[in-house]
Amino acid sequence: MKAWRFHAFGDLRLDDVPEPTAAAGHVLVEPICVQPSVTEAQLAQGIPTLAYDRVKRRLETEAPLQLFGHEFCARVLEVGPGVTRVKPGDRVAARAKLPCGQCPLCLSERSTLCRKGPVIGFDLPGCFAERALIPEIALTLVDERISDSEAACLQSLSDSVAAVETAGLQVADTVVIFGQGSMGLECLQIARISGAGRIITVDVRDEALAVSRELGADHALNANAGDVVAAIRDLTEGNGADVVFECAGGSPKQGLAGNRSLLNALDAVRSGGKVIGVSWFGGPLEVNIDYLRERSLRYLFPDISTLGHLEHTVRLVASGRVRLKPTITHVLSGIGAVPRAFEITAQKGKYKAINPAQVMMRG
Repeated sequence: MKAWRFHAFGDLRLDDVPEPTAAAGHVLVEPICVQPSVTEAQLAQGIPTLAYDRVKRRLETEAPLQLFGHEFCARVLEVGPGVTRVKPGDRVAARAKLPCGQCPLCLSERSTLCRKGPVIGFDLPGCFAERALIPEIALTLVDERISDSEAACLQSLSDSVAAVETAGLQVADTVVIFGQGSMGLECLQIARISGAGRIITVDVRDEALAVSRELGADHALNANAGDVVAAIRDLTEGNGADVVFECAGGSPKQGLAGNRSLLNALDAVRSGGKVIGVSWFGGPLEVNIDYLRERSLRYLFPDISTLGHLEHTVRLVASGRVRLKPTITHVLSGIGAVPRAFEITAQKGKYKAINPAQVMMRG
């Protein structure tokens, strides 16, 4: 079969590789729609972010490698022995991080906390290929009311559900979200249906802010138009927000905000409030811990999204409570378009993309 493989950072080739067979507990799927995450688009170019050291080490010792492709919609072709939850013909999406099944957490029925298991696209081959072998425990069925394009966004949406759950929103909380890419827009919608009273969003791109308003933001602020922290304080009677989601930070090489959005988030939250750190920064940051301590701030990180979170996203999208179509701006055709999808996703500002660029694999 054909599969995209990395021979090094920045060296992606469509190679002939052996087709996998349906092993015990696994499912052979045909990818329908796949999108690179922003993290994958950075790693593809060797830009430090989540899992950079692991990917670098694997490329140095194991290349060529099938990497990435954990955000997908696929159709089941075959199931291996022991598979009971899906059957040939089903459409499926997947969570990325899986439990190992052997550590004390897994053996004590706390596998949702396990950090030792494999990650699809990083430790296991993902879906930038004509076929893929996926563990059944990763999969959920896709409701017929959800399109192939929307289904490819479900994994990211499940992480956003976990982020909002971590925030522990109270009814009528004022919420600020820095960054209106895919996860920022998802956090916006999940917060809205989770009881947020007022939602203020921040970005530097007018096209992203327009989608933000369409999806329910009460105020959408352009950070390039003035002092965004002062504007947030004006909108909150001088108090700041109850909860701030930081979804904009990361490498400026990809049009991300560096650490500026995090510093703004810490200034924009009220004393005793919570900042939820969604972004990956690619390296250590200097943070004034005394400032957090003096203001009793909580700087929290999202829990791992579970199969339960993923199944919940199916219900949210199928029922129309969360809308993904307005965020999907670039859909490419055919497996040969995968490098173009990485390029667009890595430079979303240049291409005016909101969600990562998607590839319909059989164009």
